[in-house]
Amino acid sequence: MSTTLKVAILGTGVIGAAWATGFLTAGHTVTAFDPADGAEARLRSQVEGNLEVTGEGDITSAMERLHFAGSLAESVGDADFVQENGPERLDIKQSMLAETDSAVPASAIIASSTSGFAPSELATKATNHPERIVVGHPFNPAHLVPLVELVPTPATPAEVVKRGLEIYRSIGKKPILLRAELPGHVTNRLQAALWQEAYSLVDRGMVSVEDIDTAISYGPGLRWAILGPLVQQGLSGGQGGMRHVLEHLGPPQEVWMRDLGQVHLGEELTDKLVAGVDDELEGKDPVLIAKQRDEMLLELIALKRKYGELP
Repeated sequence: MSTTLKVAILGTGVIGAAWATGFLTAGHTVTAFDPADGAEARLRSQVEGNLEVTGEGDITSAMERLHFAGSLAESVGDADFVQENGPERLDIKQSMLAETDSAVPASAIIASSTSGFAPSELATKATNHPERIVVGHPFNPAHLVPLVELVPTPATPAEVVKRGLEIYRSIGKKPILLRAELPGHVTNRLQAALWQEAYSLVDRGMVSVEDIDTAISYGPGLRWAILGPLVQQGLSGGQGGMRHVLEHLGPPQEVWMRDLGQVHLGEELTDKLVAGVDDELEGKDPVLIAKQRDEMLLELIALKRKYGELP
């Protein structure tokens, strides 16, 4: 998509700033709104910092295309695309999206960054064109990680879905399309499945928090960063592929699946998890770790681009 878009960013915290960074880097114009005191200064500082980290685009040019509006209606009045990033509370998001729906041009797409709400829930109070409200859920740190989950409602026109995917691709994102609404969408559900077993193992004293992190980050996590878990599983079957894996390893795999633990995040388990993470981070600088994580993410993404499109 070569057309320059007018993009409205509603809510300018970490996620909103990340979205602004992506749209500005791609050459689009961004008008943001956030009612919090000092929001504009924080946004400009965060975006400039993000741009320095990514090293993409002209920072001066990008900052000249970043504007801050005095009201929600002003920010979306001529927008082609809206990305909402308000607090993760259904009532607040419904109100914001209803106000947006009443003020934005009829042709605009309205996307929410919600990590779990369904778009049909979010659009309940919208009265003009609720069918153009979708979920566009990013993955943190959103100015670096390409993934976006696009979730339409059953009433969303195919053209809105197509344009939404094109817009996200135009800013370097890797969108996936959910064919039905699910609590938590897809990625958070996959994470939750892993967290559930990790929490259970810690709760039963089977392994430490640090060892779980090591098991993933130095084991399957390395492969998953290159290829997804299913195609990776298929490759492990050699010439027989996925069928060979499932026919020979499927039965014991089912035994493991049925043995996975169920947990309740009560006070005792919460204390165990917090203490485990504190122990793992003892003597280390979390800010430095996050910085190094982001630097490695950039190198990994560059490697993926170097080797071309993989499954």
